[in-house]
Amino acid sequence: MANSSVGVEIVHENGTQQQVVEIEELLLPATNDDHGGIIVDMKEPMEPSCFATLLRASMSQWRRQGKKGVWIKLPIELVNLVETTVKEGFRYHHAEPQYLMLVYWIPETPSTIPANASHRVGIGAVVIKDENQLLVVQEKAGVFKGTGVWKIPTGVVDEGEDIFQTAIREVKEETGIDTEFLEVLAVRQTHKAYFEKSDLLFMCMLRPVSFDIQKQDLEIEAAQWMSFKEYAEQPLMKQQHGFFKCINDICLKKLHGTYNGFSPQITKSSFTSRSSYVYLNEKDFNN
Repeated sequence: MANSSVGVEIVHENGTQQQVVEIEELLLPATNDDHGGIIVDMKEPMEPSCFATLLRASMSQWRRQGKKGVWIKLPIELVNLVETTVKEGFRYHHAEPQYLMLVYWIPETPSTIPANASHRVGIGAVVIKDENQLLVVQEKAGVFKGTGVWKIPTGVVDEGEDIFQTAIREVKEETGIDTEFLEVLAVRQTHKAYFEKSDLLFMCMLRPVSFDIQKQDLEIEAAQWMSFKEYAEQPLMKQQHGFFKCINDICLKKLHGTYNGFSPQITKSSFTSRSSYVYLNEKDFNN
């Protein structure tokens, strides 16, 4: 808990003199964010009744200070405070394995609190070796389970992981093949997918640097090198205007040297010391 001084106006009996004195009031531990709001990071155990009292006092002060959004981060150990927080008007924003974040918008204006993450990001890995042999798998689960369809390795980007790193990791995990990342070939966006979130799928091309397949037993039914022609002849891959056919057409153009994708180039942020990657058409960019 944090101490905070609050001004109180005292009026004398004759009604002519006033003075302001400072008293100490216990408030919730909080820090200012960069957008005129407050972040409460709860760490210590507390009884719900005590928490409710402190929260009301804190909200009163933050209103007087003209604060906007209030964020309360409750670790999983303090789950007993969730009901109290909701009853004080807070709503869920997002949840992680170790905490739940709740928010409240103070001003009587439309809220500008950003929504929770709206997209899941994934990759599809096109790995082709000499003689146009494509690395393909059959999955044990999901929509392709039991269909006999051979598909390229796919996967989801982990938090803090770059797209090209995901592509290399997923190919290694599913097939045991080591690869070198080349390009992003295309990006597909869909909506109302995983838990009603939108989905971004980056189709990536990689060069194999090992060739002995060792499939992952947990998720992969089978894995092999297959001629690109045989892969593309599967009925699912030939559907007119289908996503798979679009990728097949791009791959054919890439193999014939008439298509340029986007390669990662490291860049520095103007606001932080962190590095990031921009994906660009390297051939045209360097011309």
